[in-house]
Amino acid sequence: MADNKDNGVQDSKETDDAVIGVDVKRNAEDSTTTAKPDANKKAKKKSSGNGLLWFVVFILFLLLIGLAGAGYWYYTQQQSSSSSMTSAQQQTTAKINALASAKDDVNSTLSRIARDNDALKDTISDLQKQNETLSLQAESTLEQLNQMEGRRPADWLIAEADYLVRMAGRKLWLENDVRTAILLLVNADKRLKSLADPSVLPVRAALAQDIQTLQQLNPVSQSSVALALTGMVAQIDKLPLDTFEKPEDKDAADNALSESTDDWKDNLAKVWHSLVDDFLTVKSIEGPIEPVLSLEAQFLIKEQLRLQLMHAQSGALTADAGLYKQSLQYAQTLLIEKFDTEKSQVSGFVNALQNLLETDVARPIPTELVSQKPLEQLLDRRVKQVFGQGASAL
Repeated sequence: MADNKDNGVQDSKETDDAVIGVDVKRNAEDSTTTAKPDANKKAKKKSSGNGLLWFVVFILFLLLIGLAGAGYWYYTQQQSSSSSMTSAQQQTTAKINALASAKDDVNSTLSRIARDNDALKDTISDLQKQNETLSLQAESTLEQLNQMEGRRPADWLIAEADYLVRMAGRKLWLENDVRTAILLLVNADKRLKSLADPSVLPVRAALAQDIQTLQQLNPVSQSSVALALTGMVAQIDKLPLDTFEKPEDKDAADNALSESTDDWKDNLAKVWHSLVDDFLTVKSIEGPIEPVLSLEAQFLIKEQLRLQLMHAQSGALTADAGLYKQSLQYAQTLLIEKFDTEKSQVSGFVNALQNLLETDVARPIPTELVSQKPLEQLLDRRVKQVFGQGASAL
């Protein structure tokens, strides 16, 4: 229904418009003659106004485009300037950090230099103190040298003689080297003799007494005796022992074959008897019964002999005459009882042991030297007291 109403209204409007159009057309026809010039003027004005309007619109459009381009350009410039400012800010921050680290390095270097300066100041002060001490020592040394004016330079030979006597004592008591000790004492006496000073004669007399005492000691070389025993120890394995030997059977038949063809019967009998006798043989031998030494017993006997010789060698090196003789006697007893004395090797070994038994290895070395204390006192009076030092300075 609503649609029908709308259609009716529309039809009525159309009829009204047609009527109005007819009236307008009439009026237009009536007025064409009178309004023609005015219409031309209005059309001209209307066309000029539309052109101006389009021109203004075009100008506004261009301005709008220019404003949009200017805004885009300004936006890009802002973006580039912001990125450049960010990079510049980062570079500035990095430079600030580098400057801060450089500042820290400079501060640490300055602190280290300050510490080194303090250490140098302490070192300089120590060196100044040492310089003052050395200056005082130099002055005291000059005073001592002035005090020594007029003394004989040969007095230093007393210090050399004292050193030689001390070395002789060490050689004598630590190494048992009597020969070297005598040579050192003789050289000490030569030093004192070169002084040509009668005041050292008591010391020279004490040195002569020490030299005479050492020369009266046993001249036997302990090392030579020890080396001789070492050579004998190496020969023990070659010495023959006195072991049991099977005696020869004198009643045994001669089974040797004859080369003559005429003795074929005897040869045949000998071959027969040799074959038969090998199965079972019973013989009686009269004589003293002797023990048979096993290989272990032979080894032990030789080791006992070697041990006794080594004990004797130790006694010779330590000048222990009791141990030396006891060991050699026991070794000689072993040789006579256990070894074959009829062999030349064993008999020569026994003779060598007898010669060593007759060698005296005892050497009563004195516990002190008579010349040591007088020489030390002389050194105190003539040399050491000049420098204000005690007897134990050298």
